[in-house]
Amino acid sequence: MQFQFASIADFLSMNGHGVYVWIAYGISFAALAALALQPALRRRSMQRELARQQRIQQRRRERTQARPEPLAVSE
Repeated sequence: MQFQFASIADFLSMNGHGVYVWIAYGISFAALAALALQPALRRRSMQRELARQQRIQQRRRERTQARPEPLAVSE
């Protein structure tokens, strides 16, 4: 088995096409990484939002329980 390129520099340049090839690999890798990370980031965001909503509801419950009942005014 014979290697197609004489050196690493030749391999990276790929007869003048290396820039395009490596940019294509970079874009592909970035897209795959984004697709892999997106669900985890979305889940984390959703958990934070749920915790925030639960805190708001808890504060509302505490406020309504802490208020004294208004006295009934009879005429």
